This record gives sequence, C-alpha cells and structure tokens, in this order.
Amino acid sequence: MAMRVWASRAASYLRISAFPRGFATVVKDLKYADTHEWVKVDGSSATVGITHHAQDHLGDVVFVELPEVGVDVKQGCSFGAVESVKATSDVNSPVSGKVVAVNEKLNDSPGLVNGSPYEDGWIMKVEVSDAKELSSLMDADKYLKFCEEEDAKH
Repeated sequence: MAMRVWASRAASYLRISAFPRGFATVVKDLKYADTHEWVKVDGSSATVGITHHAQDHLGDVVFVELPEVGVDVKQGCSFGAVESVKATSDVNSPVSGKVVAVNEKLNDSPGLVNGSPYEDGWIMKVEVSDAKELSSLMDADKYLKFCEEEDAKH
C-alpha cells in the first residue's frame, strides 16, 4: 500500500515538474545565430555549440564532426557537422576567429549535445577576430521569437 501511494505521488510530481520539449529552452546570456548555434563570449574567447532547439529537432546525436584546433573559422560558414539518428546537419560558426579548443568528450559521448547543449555539449572555443560580428546575432528573446515563427511555418 505504501509503495502505491509513493508511486502516485511520484507520478503527480513528475507531471507537475515536467518541462515542455521544444524551443522553450534558451539561455539569457548567450547570442544566437539563425542557423541555431549559440555563442558565449568571455573577453576575446567564445564558446560555441548548437541550441536546445537544434538538438531537439535532430533527435539523438550519434556523432559530432569537430574542427581542428588552429584552423580559422568564418562567421556563417560551416566548421563541422552533427549526425543524429534522423539527419546530418552542418554546424556554422556564429563568429570568425581561430579555433583554440574542441570538446574531445564529444568523440566518446556525442549525446552530451542532447543532454547538456549549453554546458557539457559545447563544440569549440574560438579566439574571436572581430567582436563587431556579435551585433549581428540574436539575444535570447529574439531567438525564442525566431524559433516560434520558424516552427509555425513547418
């Protein structure tokens, strides 16, 4: 009897605390590209990954093609790819600069992109060459609206 009461309490708790899937998850301090990459800038260094919205649409990520450290990336140009059970998608750099680090953990655990797209699932770090490019990116509110409008079209 006690087990049944616990199970029903757990079930009602899970229903109450469940978060809707989709584009509702954005992080305020980040900048966003219209190709669904995010960038977190810290001085002249920028960490880059794909958004929750992107990973949600891709489904379970099975492989991440990382750039090489030392290569130059250009804003809006592809630097790698994310492969999921549904599709393979190019990943574009939201900023121009030199790749100074890549997330080697993704080689063994590509699912980090799904489970923690804004923290453990980052893809690369870039030394930014033109900070003015950041002004062309969206803030969290604009990106959220962009995702809502994009989803309404499909």
